[in-house]
Amino acid sequence: MRLSRYFLPILRETPKEAEIVSHRLMLRAGMIRQEAAGIYAFLPLGLRVVNKITAIIREEQNRSGAIELLMPTIQSADLWRESGRYDDYGKEMLRIKDRQEREMLYGPTNEEMVTEIFRSYVRSYKDLPLNLYHIQWKFRDEIRPRFGLMRGREFLMKDAYSFDVDQAGARHSYNKMFVAYLRTFARLGLTAIPMVADTGPIGGDLSHEFIILASTGESEVFCHRDYLGMAPPEADTNFDDAAGLQDIVDKWTSLYAATSEKHDAAAFGALPDDMRVSARGIEVGHIFYFGTKYSLPMNAVVAGPDGTLKPVHGGSYGIGPTRVAAAAIEAGHDEAGIIWPEAIAPFKIGLINLKPGDSAVDAACNSLYARFQGRGVDVLLDDTDERPGGKFAKMDLIGLPWQIIVGPKGLADGKVEVKNRRSGDRQLMSPDDALALLG
Repeated sequence: MRLSRYFLPILRETPKEAEIVSHRLMLRAGMIRQEAAGIYAFLPLGLRVVNKITAIIREEQNRSGAIELLMPTIQSADLWRESGRYDDYGKEMLRIKDRQEREMLYGPTNEEMVTEIFRSYVRSYKDLPLNLYHIQWKFRDEIRPRFGLMRGREFLMKDAYSFDVDQAGARHSYNKMFVAYLRTFARLGLTAIPMVADTGPIGGDLSHEFIILASTGESEVFCHRDYLGMAPPEADTNFDDAAGLQDIVDKWTSLYAATSEKHDAAAFGALPDDMRVSARGIEVGHIFYFGTKYSLPMNAVVAGPDGTLKPVHGGSYGIGPTRVAAAAIEAGHDEAGIIWPEAIAPFKIGLINLKPGDSAVDAACNSLYARFQGRGVDVLLDDTDERPGGKFAKMDLIGLPWQIIVGPKGLADGKVEVKNRRSGDRQLMSPDDALALLG
């Protein structure tokens, strides 16, 4: 993409309403624009990040055996009355009526709707296990929306829902999602620690939050230091191997890890001093097993091997891609701007033309641009007439992992400058070497 033809509305000043780092930087970097309290438009740069996040989430959900569908944002209130949650959910639920005076709601989650879909088609245990997921917009009318995408009212959510004939099968489905989440966050470039969690309004008796550590995190968390260096499950993990998956889950839950709500000071204090990590954390994923909480009131049953009808056991599993984008910034930034993990950066490379109009510089930039594109590498070419200082500041602000700086002085020696955004390291090398390094 050529910056001269791109829509990237950079803000020079930080908006007064932005209270935390991710909100400030997303607004300044032209990623989002607030349209109402807690409701944001995703501008091209921000959408590229969200799309990269959702692509990785989708790949790992598919790898685990989950099946994608798409449910609507607007739901019937009758479904929620069946489950008993319509009156219990509170004012966070946006309740509306259509022109026929039918009571509807803007879905904050989809347990009821997916259960209704399931019971309409599945009759036998032979059709289980089943895990259905979608990536869809949600709305929760927060009493005080703040912190940008960290606590907005409208947000994108990947939510998956598992159905099993019994508790043992449901636990295996839960473990599949547990392992899929470990892989997902590792691929997103984030270190996410699973911590035992409250189930809240979803219900059930088994739940884990996946927490990334960030100095600006919303809550205090406590964990064993070994979590910071644990390798995620391999890509060839067999999701049908119940014992193997249980071993992985046991490994990842054997050490101390707790949010402030679940913190046991005595157990944490028993760890060696150098193994105790007390920090701020941000929730980026949450998984639940809730048994028959929805299948019983909504009559979602299947015939077992003996022909007896049994309510299915369920679980739900959420990741917020828009929240992940903000959390990645909270965990990765400096005074100059964002530092993206390479996997979710809007572009891998910022190619900076220091002297547009200079035939040699233009030719070198156009050549590198075309060759990187030919290798499928995302490149943002700054071919604008802005001064070099402004170009450097802009590239640092938007946080692309690599910068290639092309100017007449370096080209006279056959060199370009390659900068790593995270480390700040700079190298002079030939254009061909830059292509070999980053292509």
